[in-house]
Amino acid sequence: MGNDEKHVRDLAHPLRTADDLDPLLDRIGDARVVLLGEASHGTHEYYAWRAALTRRLITERGFSFVGVEGDWPDCYRVNCSVRLASSAADPREVLRGYERWPTWMWANEEVADFTRWLRAHNAQRPPHDRVGFYGLDVYSLWDSLRAILGYLREHEPEHVDTALHAFRCFEPYAEDPQSYARATRLVPTSCEDAVVDMLRDILARAVTDGGADRDAAFNAEQNARVAAGAEAYYRAMVRGGPESWNVRDHHMVDTLDHLLDHHGPGTKAVVWEHNTHVGDARYTDMVDSGMVNVGELARERYGEDDVVIVGFGSHHGSVIAADSWGAPTERMPLPPARRGSTEALLHDAVSEAGALFVFPADQPRWLAEERPHRAVGVVYHPGAERWGNYVPTVLGRRYDAFCWFDESRALSPLHGAHPAGGEMETFPDAD
Repeated sequence: MGNDEKHVRDLAHPLRTADDLDPLLDRIGDARVVLLGEASHGTHEYYAWRAALTRRLITERGFSFVGVEGDWPDCYRVNCSVRLASSAADPREVLRGYERWPTWMWANEEVADFTRWLRAHNAQRPPHDRVGFYGLDVYSLWDSLRAILGYLREHEPEHVDTALHAFRCFEPYAEDPQSYARATRLVPTSCEDAVVDMLRDILARAVTDGGADRDAAFNAEQNARVAAGAEAYYRAMVRGGPESWNVRDHHMVDTLDHLLDHHGPGTKAVVWEHNTHVGDARYTDMVDSGMVNVGELARERYGEDDVVIVGFGSHHGSVIAADSWGAPTERMPLPPARRGSTEALLHDAVSEAGALFVFPADQPRWLAEERPHRAVGVVYHPGAERWGNYVPTVLGRRYDAFCWFDESRALSPLHGAHPAGGEMETFPDAD
Protein backbone atom coordinates (compact mmCIF):
# COMPACT_ATOMS: atom_id res chain seq x y z
CA MET A 1 0.00 0.00 0.00
CA GLY A 2 1.35 3.47 -0.93
CA ASN A 3 1.75 6.30 1.55
CA ASP A 4 -1.35 8.10 0.26
CA GLU A 5 -3.51 5.01 0.76
CA LYS A 6 -2.11 4.52 4.26
CA HIS A 7 -2.85 8.13 5.17
CA VAL A 8 -6.37 7.77 3.78
CA ARG A 9 -6.99 4.74 5.98
CA ASP A 10 -5.57 6.55 9.02
CA LEU A 11 -8.28 9.25 8.71
CA ALA A 12 -11.23 7.04 7.74
CA HIS A 13 -14.02 6.57 10.29
CA PRO A 14 -16.56 3.84 9.43
CA LEU A 15 -19.93 5.30 8.48
CA ARG A 16 -22.68 2.78 9.21
CA THR A 17 -25.22 4.47 11.51
CA ALA A 18 -26.06 8.03 12.53
CA ASP A 19 -24.02 7.52 15.72
CA ASP A 20 -20.92 7.30 13.52
CA LEU A 21 -21.35 11.01 12.77
CA ASP A 22 -20.06 11.91 16.26
CA PRO A 23 -16.61 13.07 15.00
CA LEU A 24 -18.33 15.40 12.55
CA LEU A 25 -20.63 16.80 15.26
CA ASP A 26 -17.49 17.49 17.30
CA ARG A 27 -15.91 19.29 14.34
CA ILE A 28 -19.04 21.37 13.76
CA GLY A 29 -19.05 22.49 17.37
CA ASP A 30 -20.74 25.90 17.66
CA ALA A 31 -20.57 26.76 13.95
CA ARG A 32 -23.41 28.94 12.71
CA VAL A 33 -23.65 27.58 9.14
CA VAL A 34 -23.14 23.98 7.97
CA LEU A 35 -23.00 23.41 4.21
CA LEU A 36 -23.75 19.84 3.14
CA GLY A 37 -22.92 18.87 -0.43
CA GLU A 38 -23.61 16.10 -2.90
CA ALA A 39 -21.69 14.85 -5.93
CA SER A 40 -24.97 14.43 -7.84
CA HIS A 41 -28.59 15.51 -7.56
CA GLY A 42 -29.74 11.90 -7.84
CA THR A 43 -28.00 9.70 -5.24
CA HIS A 44 -29.78 8.05 -2.32
CA GLU A 45 -26.81 8.01 0.05
CA TYR A 46 -26.15 11.74 -0.23
CA TYR A 47 -29.75 12.67 0.56
CA ALA A 48 -30.17 10.05 3.30
CA TRP A 49 -26.95 10.91 5.14
CA ARG A 50 -27.48 14.67 4.83
CA ALA A 51 -30.88 14.08 6.42
CA ALA A 52 -29.36 11.94 9.19
CA LEU A 53 -26.80 14.61 10.03
CA THR A 54 -29.40 17.38 9.83
CA ARG A 55 -31.69 15.55 12.26
CA ARG A 56 -28.85 15.45 14.76
CA LEU A 57 -27.99 19.12 14.19
CA ILE A 58 -31.62 20.07 14.81
CA THR A 59 -32.21 17.91 17.86
CA GLU A 60 -28.77 18.16 19.50
CA ARG A 61 -27.40 21.53 18.37
CA GLY A 62 -30.54 23.63 17.92
CA PHE A 63 -30.23 24.41 14.20
CA SER A 64 -33.05 26.69 13.06
CA PHE A 65 -33.75 25.93 9.40
CA VAL A 66 -32.69 24.01 6.30
CA GLY A 67 -31.92 25.94 3.10
CA VAL A 68 -31.77 23.96 -0.13
CA GLU A 69 -30.83 24.40 -3.78
CA GLY A 70 -34.50 24.75 -4.72
CA ASP A 71 -37.01 27.38 -5.77
CA TRP A 72 -38.35 29.72 -3.10
CA PRO A 73 -42.11 29.37 -3.85
CA ASP A 74 -42.10 25.55 -4.04
CA CYS A 75 -39.99 25.17 -0.92
CA TYR A 76 -42.01 27.77 0.97
CA ARG A 77 -45.07 25.56 0.53
CA VAL A 78 -43.06 22.72 2.09
CA ASN A 79 -41.98 25.12 4.84
CA CYS A 80 -45.62 25.93 5.62
CA SER A 81 -46.38 22.22 5.84
CA VAL A 82 -43.44 21.23 8.06
CA ARG A 83 -44.03 24.19 10.36
CA LEU A 84 -47.75 23.33 10.56
CA ALA A 85 -48.63 26.73 9.14
CA SER A 86 -50.99 25.40 6.48
CA SER A 87 -53.70 22.81 6.03
CA ALA A 88 -51.34 20.49 4.12
CA ALA A 89 -51.31 17.35 6.27
CA ASP A 90 -48.37 15.69 4.57
CA PRO A 91 -45.30 17.43 3.09
CA ARG A 92 -44.93 14.47 0.73
CA GLU A 93 -48.05 15.62 -1.10
CA VAL A 94 -46.62 19.14 -1.34
CA LEU A 95 -43.41 17.72 -2.83
CA ARG A 96 -45.43 15.78 -5.38
CA GLY A 97 -46.71 19.14 -6.61
CA TYR A 98 -43.25 20.23 -7.80
CA GLU A 99 -43.50 20.87 -11.53
CA ARG A 100 -40.36 22.65 -12.69
CA TRP A 101 -37.77 20.31 -14.16
CA PRO A 102 -35.74 18.65 -12.64
CA THR A 103 -38.56 17.67 -10.30
CA TRP A 104 -36.67 14.72 -8.80
CA MET A 105 -34.17 16.98 -7.00
CA TRP A 106 -36.69 17.60 -4.22
CA ALA A 107 -39.73 15.51 -5.15
CA ASN A 108 -38.23 12.23 -3.99
CA GLU A 109 -38.83 9.70 -1.25
CA GLU A 110 -35.70 10.67 0.65
CA VAL A 111 -36.76 14.31 1.03
CA ALA A 112 -40.32 13.21 1.76
CA ASP A 113 -39.05 11.05 4.64
CA PHE A 114 -37.03 13.93 6.07
CA THR A 115 -39.79 16.53 5.78
CA ARG A 116 -42.30 14.15 7.36
CA TRP A 117 -39.87 13.71 10.25
CA LEU A 118 -39.44 17.49 10.46
CA ARG A 119 -43.19 18.08 10.61
CA ALA A 120 -43.53 15.54 13.44
CA HIS A 121 -40.58 17.14 15.25
CA ASN A 122 -42.10 20.61 14.89
CA ALA A 123 -45.48 19.41 16.16
CA GLN A 124 -43.83 19.03 19.59
CA ARG A 125 -42.48 22.59 19.60
CA PRO A 126 -44.08 26.05 20.03
CA PRO A 127 -44.74 27.89 16.73
CA HIS A 128 -41.92 30.41 17.21
CA ASP A 129 -39.38 27.58 17.69
CA ARG A 130 -40.23 25.40 14.69
CA VAL A 131 -37.56 24.50 12.14
CA GLY A 132 -38.09 25.79 8.61
CA PHE A 133 -37.36 24.49 5.10
CA TYR A 134 -36.54 27.09 2.43
CA GLY A 135 -35.37 27.32 -1.17
CA LEU A 136 -32.33 29.50 -1.82
CA ASP A 137 -32.32 29.44 -5.62
CA VAL A 138 -33.12 32.09 -8.20
CA TYR A 139 -35.03 30.43 -11.05
CA SER A 140 -38.67 30.99 -10.07
CA LEU A 141 -39.33 34.31 -11.82
CA TRP A 142 -42.97 33.81 -12.81
CA ASP A 143 -43.99 31.82 -9.74
CA SER A 144 -42.53 34.54 -7.54
CA LEU A 145 -44.33 37.29 -9.46
CA ARG A 146 -47.63 35.46 -9.03
CA ALA A 147 -46.96 34.97 -5.31
CA ILE A 148 -46.27 38.71 -4.89
CA LEU A 149 -49.51 39.63 -6.65
CA GLY A 150 -51.44 37.19 -4.48
CA TYR A 151 -49.96 38.64 -1.29
CA LEU A 152 -50.60 42.25 -2.29
CA ARG A 153 -54.16 41.59 -3.40
CA GLU A 154 -54.92 39.99 -0.03
CA HIS A 155 -52.99 42.30 2.30
CA GLU A 156 -52.21 45.54 0.45
CA PRO A 157 -54.51 45.96 -2.56
CA GLU A 158 -53.64 49.64 -2.82
CA HIS A 159 -50.05 48.64 -3.80
CA VAL A 160 -50.83 46.12 -6.54
CA ASP A 161 -50.02 48.49 -9.42
CA THR A 162 -46.22 48.37 -9.02
CA ALA A 163 -46.22 44.56 -9.10
CA LEU A 164 -48.60 44.50 -12.05
CA HIS A 165 -46.22 46.76 -13.96
CA ALA A 166 -43.41 44.21 -13.47
CA PHE A 167 -45.69 41.28 -14.30
CA ARG A 168 -46.90 42.90 -17.53
CA CYS A 169 -43.34 43.63 -18.60
CA PHE A 170 -42.70 39.88 -18.70
CA GLU A 171 -46.04 38.86 -20.25
CA PRO A 172 -44.84 38.91 -23.90
CA TYR A 173 -42.34 36.16 -23.12
CA ALA A 174 -44.96 33.52 -22.23
CA GLU A 175 -43.11 32.35 -19.11
CA ASP A 176 -40.12 31.35 -21.25
CA PRO A 177 -36.87 32.60 -19.66
CA GLN A 178 -34.86 31.78 -22.78
CA SER A 179 -37.17 34.01 -24.82
CA TYR A 180 -36.74 36.85 -22.34
CA ALA A 181 -32.97 36.39 -22.25
CA ARG A 182 -32.72 36.46 -26.05
CA ALA A 183 -34.89 39.58 -26.22
CA THR A 184 -32.62 41.49 -23.85
CA ARG A 185 -29.69 40.66 -26.09
CA LEU A 186 -31.36 41.73 -29.31
CA VAL A 187 -33.10 44.85 -28.02
CA PRO A 188 -31.50 47.33 -25.57
CA THR A 189 -34.35 47.07 -23.09
CA SER A 190 -35.32 44.78 -20.23
CA CYS A 191 -37.63 44.42 -17.23
CA GLU A 192 -34.79 45.22 -14.83
CA ASP A 193 -36.16 48.61 -13.81
CA ALA A 194 -39.67 47.21 -13.28
CA VAL A 195 -38.59 44.44 -10.91
CA VAL A 196 -36.12 46.66 -9.07
CA ASP A 197 -38.87 49.27 -8.54
CA MET A 198 -41.18 46.54 -7.27
CA LEU A 199 -38.52 45.21 -4.90
CA ARG A 200 -37.73 48.70 -3.59
CA ASP A 201 -41.43 49.42 -3.07
CA ILE A 202 -42.11 46.20 -1.14
CA LEU A 203 -38.99 46.49 1.05
CA ALA A 204 -39.73 50.15 1.85
CA ARG A 205 -43.20 49.26 3.11
CA ALA A 206 -41.79 46.34 5.11
CA VAL A 207 -39.54 48.77 6.96
CA THR A 208 -42.24 51.38 7.59
CA ASP A 209 -45.35 49.38 8.43
CA GLY A 210 -44.26 45.78 8.95
CA GLY A 211 -47.09 44.11 7.03
CA ALA A 212 -50.11 42.14 8.21
CA ASP A 213 -48.22 38.98 9.08
CA ARG A 214 -44.47 38.81 9.63
CA ASP A 215 -43.87 35.49 7.84
CA ALA A 216 -46.27 36.32 5.00
CA ALA A 217 -44.62 39.70 4.55
CA PHE A 218 -41.16 38.11 4.56
CA ASN A 219 -42.34 35.61 1.93
CA ALA A 220 -43.49 38.49 -0.28
CA GLU A 221 -40.19 40.32 0.22
CA GLN A 222 -38.20 37.24 -0.69
CA ASN A 223 -40.30 36.58 -3.79
CA ALA A 224 -39.54 40.16 -4.85
CA ARG A 225 -35.82 39.52 -4.33
CA VAL A 226 -36.13 36.30 -6.37
CA ALA A 227 -37.85 38.15 -9.20
CA ALA A 228 -35.07 40.75 -9.29
CA GLY A 229 -32.37 38.09 -9.03
CA ALA A 230 -33.95 35.88 -11.69
CA GLU A 231 -34.25 38.78 -14.11
CA ALA A 232 -30.55 39.53 -13.64
CA TYR A 233 -29.67 35.83 -13.94
CA TYR A 234 -31.53 35.29 -17.24
CA ARG A 235 -30.15 38.53 -18.68
CA ALA A 236 -26.60 37.43 -17.77
CA MET A 237 -27.16 33.86 -18.98
CA VAL A 238 -27.55 34.79 -22.62
CA ARG A 239 -24.25 36.70 -22.60
CA GLY A 240 -22.30 33.61 -21.53
CA GLY A 241 -19.28 33.52 -19.24
CA PRO A 242 -19.27 33.21 -15.44
CA GLU A 243 -21.62 36.11 -14.68
CA SER A 244 -24.87 34.15 -14.54
CA TRP A 245 -23.30 31.52 -12.24
CA ASN A 246 -22.02 34.27 -9.97
CA VAL A 247 -25.39 36.06 -9.92
CA ARG A 248 -27.01 32.81 -8.86
CA ASP A 249 -24.57 31.95 -6.06
CA HIS A 250 -24.53 35.51 -4.72
CA HIS A 251 -28.34 35.35 -4.63
CA MET A 252 -28.27 32.07 -2.69
CA VAL A 253 -25.91 33.47 -0.03
CA ASP A 254 -27.92 36.70 0.15
CA THR A 255 -31.06 34.59 0.71
CA LEU A 256 -29.25 32.71 3.47
CA ASP A 257 -28.38 36.08 5.00
CA HIS A 258 -32.00 37.24 4.92
CA LEU A 259 -33.16 34.00 6.53
CA LEU A 260 -30.59 34.27 9.32
CA ASP A 261 -31.70 37.84 9.98
CA HIS A 262 -35.40 36.93 9.81
CA HIS A 263 -35.00 34.16 12.38
CA GLY A 264 -33.10 36.42 14.77
CA PRO A 265 -30.04 36.22 17.05
CA GLY A 266 -28.55 32.78 17.64
CA THR A 267 -30.00 31.36 14.42
CA LYS A 268 -28.06 28.47 12.85
CA ALA A 269 -28.56 27.13 9.31
CA VAL A 270 -28.01 23.86 7.45
CA VAL A 271 -27.64 24.18 3.66
CA TRP A 272 -28.12 21.33 1.16
CA GLU A 273 -26.60 21.97 -2.29
CA HIS A 274 -24.35 20.36 -4.87
CA ASN A 275 -20.64 20.11 -4.12
CA THR A 276 -20.00 22.62 -6.92
CA HIS A 277 -21.92 25.23 -4.90
CA VAL A 278 -20.88 24.45 -1.31
CA GLY A 279 -17.27 23.35 -1.87
CA ASP A 280 -15.07 26.46 -1.77
CA ALA A 281 -14.44 27.49 -5.41
CA ARG A 282 -11.01 28.88 -4.59
CA TYR A 283 -9.68 25.32 -4.29
CA THR A 284 -10.94 24.17 -7.71
CA ASP A 285 -10.40 25.27 -11.30
CA MET A 286 -13.57 27.41 -10.99
CA VAL A 287 -11.36 30.22 -9.73
CA ASP A 288 -9.50 30.26 -13.07
CA SER A 289 -12.79 31.03 -14.83
CA GLY A 290 -13.69 33.90 -12.52
CA MET A 291 -16.42 31.93 -10.75
CA VAL A 292 -17.36 32.21 -7.08
CA ASN A 293 -19.72 29.99 -5.13
CA VAL A 294 -21.72 29.62 -1.94
CA GLY A 295 -18.92 27.94 0.01
CA GLU A 296 -16.38 30.64 -0.79
CA LEU A 297 -18.84 33.48 -0.13
CA ALA A 298 -20.08 31.95 3.12
CA ARG A 299 -16.55 31.53 4.48
CA GLU A 300 -15.77 35.15 3.57
CA ARG A 301 -19.05 36.51 4.92
CA TYR A 302 -19.39 34.58 8.20
CA GLY A 303 -15.78 33.61 8.90
CA GLU A 304 -14.17 30.20 8.50
CA ASP A 305 -14.67 29.35 12.18
CA ASP A 306 -18.44 29.76 11.79
CA VAL A 307 -18.80 27.72 8.58
CA VAL A 308 -18.28 23.97 8.18
CA ILE A 309 -18.38 22.47 4.67
CA VAL A 310 -18.99 18.75 4.13
CA GLY A 311 -18.46 17.20 0.70
CA PHE A 312 -19.91 13.88 -0.51
CA GLY A 313 -18.73 11.37 -3.10
CA SER A 314 -18.84 7.76 -4.30
CA HIS A 315 -16.94 5.42 -6.61
CA HIS A 316 -19.61 3.58 -8.60
CA GLY A 317 -23.28 2.59 -8.61
CA SER A 318 -26.37 4.22 -10.12
CA VAL A 319 -27.81 7.72 -10.26
CA ILE A 320 -30.92 9.64 -11.32
CA ALA A 321 -30.27 12.18 -14.08
CA ALA A 322 -31.31 12.97 -17.69
CA ASP A 323 -29.43 12.95 -20.97
CA SER A 324 -30.46 16.51 -21.91
CA TRP A 325 -32.13 19.50 -20.28
CA GLY A 326 -35.84 18.82 -19.78
CA ALA A 327 -35.55 15.18 -20.89
CA PRO A 328 -37.24 12.29 -19.06
CA THR A 329 -35.83 11.24 -15.71
CA GLU A 330 -33.59 8.17 -16.00
CA ARG A 331 -31.91 5.75 -13.64
CA MET A 332 -28.39 5.63 -15.07
CA PRO A 333 -25.24 3.66 -14.25
CA LEU A 334 -22.48 5.49 -12.39
CA PRO A 335 -19.29 3.95 -13.82
CA PRO A 336 -16.21 3.27 -11.67
CA ALA A 337 -14.35 6.52 -11.08
CA ARG A 338 -11.58 7.69 -13.34
CA ARG A 339 -8.06 6.50 -12.48
CA GLY A 340 -6.11 9.13 -10.53
CA SER A 341 -9.25 10.72 -9.09
CA THR A 342 -10.08 11.27 -5.44
CA GLU A 343 -12.80 8.64 -5.80
CA ALA A 344 -10.38 6.06 -7.20
CA LEU A 345 -7.92 6.71 -4.36
CA LEU A 346 -10.61 6.23 -1.71
CA HIS A 347 -11.91 3.10 -3.44
CA ASP A 348 -8.43 1.55 -3.36
CA ALA A 349 -7.66 2.61 0.20
CA VAL A 350 -10.90 2.19 2.19
CA SER A 351 -12.36 -1.25 2.84
CA GLU A 352 -15.55 0.11 4.43
CA ALA A 353 -18.70 0.59 2.35
CA GLY A 354 -19.00 4.08 3.83
CA ALA A 355 -16.49 6.31 5.59
CA LEU A 356 -16.31 9.73 7.20
CA PHE A 357 -13.22 11.94 6.96
CA VAL A 358 -12.82 14.94 9.25
CA PHE A 359 -9.84 16.87 7.97
CA PRO A 360 -7.04 17.79 10.41
CA ALA A 361 -5.20 21.10 10.40
CA ASP A 362 -1.96 19.32 9.48
CA GLN A 363 -3.02 17.63 6.27
CA PRO A 364 -1.35 14.69 4.53
CA ARG A 365 -0.42 15.00 0.87
CA TRP A 366 -3.60 13.38 -0.49
CA LEU A 367 -5.68 16.18 1.03
CA ALA A 368 -3.29 19.01 0.14
CA GLU A 369 -2.65 18.23 -3.53
CA GLU A 370 -4.99 18.68 -6.49
CA ARG A 371 -6.85 15.66 -7.88
CA PRO A 372 -9.88 15.21 -10.15
CA HIS A 373 -13.12 14.97 -8.10
CA ARG A 374 -16.34 13.75 -9.73
CA ALA A 375 -19.33 16.09 -10.20
CA VAL A 376 -22.54 14.74 -11.78
CA GLY A 377 -25.18 17.24 -12.85
CA VAL A 378 -28.87 16.86 -13.65
CA VAL A 379 -27.72 16.31 -17.25
CA TYR A 380 -25.29 13.40 -17.27
CA HIS A 381 -23.60 11.17 -19.85
CA PRO A 382 -21.92 8.18 -18.18
CA GLY A 383 -19.94 7.49 -21.34
CA ALA A 384 -18.17 10.85 -20.99
CA GLU A 385 -16.44 9.91 -17.72
CA ARG A 386 -13.12 9.73 -19.51
CA TRP A 387 -13.29 13.35 -20.71
CA GLY A 388 -15.59 15.23 -18.34
CA ASN A 389 -17.58 15.15 -15.08
CA TYR A 390 -14.55 15.93 -12.89
CA VAL A 391 -13.44 19.11 -11.12
CA PRO A 392 -9.74 19.54 -10.21
CA THR A 393 -9.90 19.90 -6.42
CA VAL A 394 -7.72 20.36 -3.35
CA LEU A 395 -10.01 18.25 -1.19
CA GLY A 396 -8.67 19.29 2.22
CA ARG A 397 -9.27 22.99 1.56
CA ARG A 398 -12.42 22.77 -0.53
CA TYR A 399 -14.17 21.00 2.38
CA ASP A 400 -13.73 20.58 6.12
CA ALA A 401 -14.98 16.97 6.05
CA PHE A 402 -16.04 14.36 3.51
CA CYS A 403 -18.60 11.54 3.46
CA TRP A 404 -17.58 8.64 1.24
CA PHE A 405 -19.60 5.73 -0.19
CA ASP A 406 -17.88 3.10 -2.29
CA GLU A 407 -21.12 2.06 -4.01
CA SER A 408 -24.10 4.38 -4.20
CA ARG A 409 -27.58 3.94 -5.64
CA ALA A 410 -30.12 6.13 -7.37
CA LEU A 411 -32.64 7.98 -5.24
CA SER A 412 -36.38 7.36 -5.62
CA PRO A 413 -38.29 10.13 -7.46
CA LEU A 414 -41.91 10.55 -6.41
CA HIS A 415 -42.90 10.62 -10.07
CA GLY A 416 -40.87 7.58 -11.14
CA ALA A 417 -38.03 7.27 -13.65
CA HIS A 418 -37.07 5.53 -16.88
CA PRO A 419 -34.35 2.91 -16.57
CA ALA A 420 -31.73 4.06 -19.07
CA GLY A 421 -32.63 2.66 -22.47
CA GLY A 422 -35.66 0.78 -21.17
CA GLU A 423 -39.39 1.03 -20.54
CA MET A 424 -40.95 3.39 -18.03
CA GLU A 425 -40.56 2.22 -14.46
CA THR A 426 -42.82 3.63 -11.79
CA PHE A 427 -42.64 3.47 -8.04
CA PRO A 428 -45.53 1.94 -6.08
CA ASP A 429 -47.67 5.07 -5.95
CA ALA A 430 -46.19 7.12 -8.81
CA ASP A 431 -48.37 8.60 -11.55
